[in-house]
Amino acid sequence: MSKKKVLIIDDDARNIFALTATLKAKSYECVSRPGAPEAIELLKSDEVIDVILMDMMMPDMDGYEAIPIIKGLEKRKDTPVIAVTAQAMLGDREKCLEAGADGYVSKPIDVDQLLQLLEKI
Repeated sequence: MSKKKVLIIDDDARNIFALTATLKAKSYECVSRPGAPEAIELLKSDEVIDVILMDMMMPDMDGYEAIPIIKGLEKRKDTPVIAVTAQAMLGDREKCLEAGADGYVSKPIDVDQLLQLLEKI
């Protein structure tokens, strides 16, 4: 079975580096974009993306704005989006899911929790 291709959208290069290293060690293929507008451009293409990890708090366009746009792309409406947020406050999970996210992990990321989510999706 081939592992999934993950698109990591995060404005912090350290987060991208850490996530990519972790996921590659588990045989996931990773691509990344530093912001939602760049990610949306990639997602308009025919590139295979199995799951999206979306940082919810970014300048320019945050995850709450980006997820509905991504879900509105004909080719991507069924692509699962996992919200990644440092905002682990009460109600944040619901807010992410209301925006269209299919899953939710808080920072610092619990790798086991993230891998379980990726396996389920």
